[in-house]
Amino acid sequence: MKRRHFLAGLVIASAMRHAVAQQPEKTKRIALVASSTRVSDMRADKNWLFRAFFEELNRLGFIEGQNLVVERYSAEGRRERHVELAREVVGTHPDVIAALSGALALAFKAATTEIPIVTNAADPVAQGLVQSLAHPGGNITGASGDAGIQLYEKWVELLKELVPKLSNIFYLGSQSHWERFEFSESVRAGAKRAGTSLIPILLGSTFNEAAYESAFKSMEQDRADALLVSNEAEHTTNRAALVRLVAERRLPTMYPNRAFVESGGLMTYSNDFVNLFRRLTVTVADILKGKRPQDIPISQPTKFELVINLKTAKSQGIDVPPTLLARADEIIE
Repeated sequence: MKRRHFLAGLVIASAMRHAVAQQPEKTKRIALVASSTRVSDMRADKNWLFRAFFEELNRLGFIEGQNLVVERYSAEGRRERHVELAREVVGTHPDVIAALSGALALAFKAATTEIPIVTNAADPVAQGLVQSLAHPGGNITGASGDAGIQLYEKWVELLKELVPKLSNIFYLGSQSHWERFEFSESVRAGAKRAGTSLIPILLGSTFNEAAYESAFKSMEQDRADALLVSNEAEHTTNRAALVRLVAERRLPTMYPNRAFVESGGLMTYSNDFVNLFRRLTVTVADILKGKRPQDIPISQPTKFELVINLKTAKSQGIDVPPTLLARADEIIE
């Protein structure tokens, strides 16, 4: 009798282990939040950066519709929506929040200290998001979008090489971005070394074609030899309008990433953003697998690309020096 009970117990235990093994893994939830990219475009088949994001997620074992739920949100280019949007997303209690700009990450930092936040902020330490890149602390980690001060100074240096007689540079960006001490001071320092001055043309909290047209109208009151576009995520979504307005003014322009140059802009010196999104994805996956954000160092860019659209230069009557062309990583003709 006891033997029968013992054998029955083994059978039941084996069946239970088999049942546990057959249970599907728990579905994870990600909140994917963009500054201005439309929700409908935050998909692998619609956007080159999100293609990289989801391809990497799949490679790491997280597949939307199987073991992963992705909830998409966008501020639609309106900075004033960040606080409200952060509260809304935090209220859904996702496993991870991917806040795809430093400005968004700041809003989420104020909204939660518990839900892990992964971001691609340009300079997370200077923006007050983390304690250090090696030891973020708190609930925020991710990837640095650029090299900070050195990159901003490099933009001015390259504009000077493009326009040797450069005396004034327009800066196009938001009021809040210009007021970031480490950004404005580094750009001013670079301009001073290049023997040029900066003329800020500041947008409000909304980025769209009307805002750009208003900004460019205000430029007509001043004269400048070149334009520097800030590295704010909202510009990229509105790049078609911005590139068109710049082309109409035949203004030598440094853009913040290659998407602008592929859309007809003149020049960029920037991080490889596809690689950036893949690094972000690895961090998201690590957190979904159980790592704590405070234990994951913020990765930094290791490769920068100088991309020049020679076709645009010719159409705008801009002579690109041979020395600058020789240094370009890619030339679009």
